[in-house]
Amino acid sequence: MSKKELFHFTVGQLVEILKSLPQDLPVPASGYESGLENFCPPLIIKVKHEPENMYYDGEFQISDMGDRNTFKAVVLQRAVRDD
Repeated sequence: MSKKELFHFTVGQLVEILKSLPQDLPVPASGYESGLENFCPPLIIKVKHEPENMYYDGEFQISDMGDRNTFKAVVLQRAVRDD
């Protein structure tokens, strides 16, 4: 399976979609269990594809040193609150 088939969007595709939307709309991310949260600045990190994971663990994981078949991806991580 190619990377193109793994992902719904590339950075370029997402930029084009966002350009077509009203520029003053807020952009929250999915919350921990429900609701929505702000998200942190985007990061480029190495990830690995693990499609056998349960849905709550995510199809992609941050790679560890020594992992094989990793690749860089832009990640939007929700803001974590401690309250």
